[in-house]
Amino acid sequence: MFEELEEINLRPKPFEFYTTSDLWTDEYISKQMLVSHLNGENDRASRNTKFINRSVNWISSFFKIGAGTKIADFGCGPGLYTARLAKMQADVTGIDFSTRSIQYAKDTAANENLPIKYVNQNYLEYETDEHFNLILLIYHDFGVLSPSQRNLLLAKFHNFLKTDGFVLLDVPSLKAFEKRKEATVYKVNLENHFWSPNKYHGFLNTFKYEEEKVILDKYTIVEASRTQVIYIWQQYYSPEMLEKEFASCGLKINNLFSDVTGSKFNSKNEEFAVVAQKK
Repeated sequence: MFEELEEINLRPKPFEFYTTSDLWTDEYISKQMLVSHLNGENDRASRNTKFINRSVNWISSFFKIGAGTKIADFGCGPGLYTARLAKMQADVTGIDFSTRSIQYAKDTAANENLPIKYVNQNYLEYETDEHFNLILLIYHDFGVLSPSQRNLLLAKFHNFLKTDGFVLLDVPSLKAFEKRKEATVYKVNLENHFWSPNKYHGFLNTFKYEEEKVILDKYTIVEASRTQVIYIWQQYYSPEMLEKEFASCGLKINNLFSDVTGSKFNSKNEEFAVVAQKK
């Protein structure tokens, strides 16, 4: 038991382990994630409905979305952005490796007669000959990736963009990082059976990496028949940190906003959004 508890409380190196796919491909957890996506009242898996509507309206105006605008939404989930943008006559592609979320998105598109192309694939492995006017990566998805994964993805964005195309993504800020604290939580059926329908002992270890500006939420879910360990990483950023990563892949940040509704940039905000183009 002592050794098992030591393992539960072990601090890994930043991005040493990567299990994000378990959130979206596990049969039970992916169902829970979809329910969270579709709850328009909170921001647990997707932004709330009011925020998304404001965001899409701003995106439409700022990027002049209309007939023939080619958009790729990386990590599209159940299509909350793609469906809205397709209704503005955009040519939309959504990429996500959650089979359950993609199927929901496809069903919605079919029911609403929206010609959206959905790709059920890890977007780090996505390849296409198409080129886009706009690439989206929304709700802090960029920061859950390791440095090498982020570099790979930005290189793909560079290749997939039209000459005058844009990238829009958002990240948590260093102000948000300052507020995060290390903690250890134990509870039977932690988070109300989110991780399994069976009884389990749930441990949540939050580790803070000051030098790298990274937070890890490490979940250890102990059931009678198995133990799952899920690592949820998040990189926090200053605009200068993000600009450096973009520049290394041939992308230049043109605009800063407080979020993807186009709110004026505020350095005290706990997140910020960027618009970038090829250099």
